[in-house]
Amino acid sequence: EKVQFTNAEGQQLSARLELPIDRHPHAYALFAHCFTCNKNLSAVRNISRSLAQKGFGVIRFDFTGLGESEGDFADTNFSSNIQDLVTAARFVEEEYGAPRLLIGHSLGGAAVLRAAYELDTVEAVATIGAPFDPEHVTHLFGESQEKIDEQGYAEVTIGGRPFTVKKQFLEDIQANKMIDRIKDLGKALLIMHSPQDRVVAIENAAKIYHA
Repeated sequence: EKVQFTNAEGQQLSARLELPIDRHPHAYALFAHCFTCNKNLSAVRNISRSLAQKGFGVIRFDFTGLGESEGDFADTNFSSNIQDLVTAARFVEEEYGAPRLLIGHSLGGAAVLRAAYELDTVEAVATIGAPFDPEHVTHLFGESQEKIDEQGYAEVTIGGRPFTVKKQFLEDIQANKMIDRIKDLGKALLIMHSPQDRVVAIENAAKIYHA
């Protein structure tokens, strides 16, 4: 089902609700997609539908400025992603039932680790190829990072698509350190990571685990 909710800036974020066949899930889950991706990525769809077959209700949504959601990606950052997740969780709680599971892919995995700290109803977190440090994504910017520092913004190509990245994004991810939040998570945690991952090395999984 197509659904939408309003973010902290008053913009409409687009989401999909996957339900089990009997339409009575035993728990709700919230899925956060990877950096510059969207809710319709095949991995996101497949995992959501598999969970629905196991009796979960799953909400997968587009972060602000991505996919079918309103807003400008250039004005977003890691902190706004966390706020989107918390807002999405409140929406799910009000409309359906409090989410008990958070799932995040890549940078979305770092975001759910951070957001779970603020959501008392969440009992478990699952990360897929998540970086230990959000600043890890800066390697995707290549030589553009210097340009961002100098002029305040630059257009970078990620996954074959152009995105404008502002200096405020770099400053935000530098300021968000995860170790204390992971250490005090207080939730069941499943860390999934491929040894062949060339974007986010598996050492990141080890760091999350040890934290």
